Amino acid sequence: MSRFIERTESPAGKTAQVAAPAVRPGATLAVTSAATALALMTYTAPMVTLAGTAAELHTPLSAQAWLLNGTPLGLAAVLLVAGSLADDHGRRRVFVWGTLALALTTLLGGLATTTLAFTLARVAQGASSAALLASSLGLLVHAFPTPHGRLRATGVWGAFVSAGIAVSPPLSGALPDWRLVYGVLGAATLVVAALAPRVLTESRSPRGGRPDLLGAATFGAATVALIAALTLGRDGWLRAPVGLLLVAAIALLAVFAAVERRTATPMIDLALLRRPDFLASSLGGLVTGLAVIGLFSFLPTVLQRTLGLSPMDTAWLFLLWSGLSFVVALQARRLAGRVPPRAQLALGFALHAAGALALLGAVDAGSWQRMLPGFVVSGIGSGLLNAALPLLAVESVPAARAAMGSGAQQTLRYVGSCAGVALTIALVTGTGGGLARGADLAMVVSAVLAALGAVLVGVTHRKNGARVA
Repeated sequence: MSRFIERTESPAGKTAQVAAPAVRPGATLAVTSAATALALMTYTAPMVTLAGTAAELHTPLSAQAWLLNGTPLGLAAVLLVAGSLADDHGRRRVFVWGTLALALTTLLGGLATTTLAFTLARVAQGASSAALLASSLGLLVHAFPTPHGRLRATGVWGAFVSAGIAVSPPLSGALPDWRLVYGVLGAATLVVAALAPRVLTESRSPRGGRPDLLGAATFGAATVALIAALTLGRDGWLRAPVGLLLVAAIALLAVFAAVERRTATPMIDLALLRRPDFLASSLGGLVTGLAVIGLFSFLPTVLQRTLGLSPMDTAWLFLLWSGLSFVVALQARRLAGRVPPRAQLALGFALHAAGALALLGAVDAGSWQRMLPGFVVSGIGSGLLNAALPLLAVESVPAARAAMGSGAQQTLRYVGSCAGVALTIALVTGTGGGLARGADLAMVVSAVLAALGAVLVGVTHRKNGARVA
């Protein structure tokens, strides 16, 4: 355990030394990783149960994207705000409240009887997950102040991102009812929320000044408008509501940028965009959402509808992809010092592109066995991405703003995932020739986006002499 000393001024004017609460690195890593895994399990729960959930809630095909995009909408809208609040007002406080809120909103999602109620619960789950995900990396940076310790901690945390994705499909497929899935996840999250205050040590990096309420409001509104436009766009990009939402998103982002330049305590320092590592982290998060999460969020539903696979069959198949991602992410920390995080990102995108192309023709052939090589290659690539992204997010910003850096990268990740899901559904269901042909087109687009991501991340480089303070 590590312990630090705080200095206080006594009434007599003498300086006294007070021992601050001991930091428990192992317990901090365990609790934040467990909460992260549960957040990702909640996020991916509808992947193999979408057909059953949509049928019970009488959700039309045109609205099913909302069942998937509700959680990333909440995530993208709140992550940056949550990261800034965690750094300024207490990372443990934001983490505990976020974990508790996730438990309650997950239980409410299991009780929903309409598409609207379920979607609202999913949005609330996303907002709650944003609080715990953004603050967890800030807690880890405080608990592991050395570069070696930070490398180990972010590697394990990134592996548990993959673990949550890996465990959720088999759990969802094994339980007899999708509502029970949310009951189990909600109860497990309540346990973590109860443990968190006992093992976590509060930390913050207050900057003084007033909270950036206008920045939070404009950014949240811009994100909601953008994701709503992306989700509605699958039914026609030239419709008036889509155009109005896109214009509103652009206008609100412009206002947000102006606010951030003028306020003394901005949610995000826009000067960070000049840092190559921060830019690579942001691009990496965006392309991961677009290319990887977008494709694999809807692909289970495609396989159930075309190959007749049961939810459990689909879960085991996707466990190959997500399980490999977990193993690779856990071991990727051994590459430190030999392979920079940006190079890991570029390699991860290249492997996903190769894996997506290897999936071509499998759906039309009616053979899930033909998909195995593509799942293996893409799973390895996904593991590299999940290991490199959190490390790059915290290394690309000053240590005092670690939660903000995490929130910025993950915001773009989930904005990208919303766009990716909407794009994948539009390609699969809107292409002449049936679902098989549409799936092949979605795989090609995913591969192209990943290849572009590899190039963009690869060409960013640290400027000579540029270091993160």
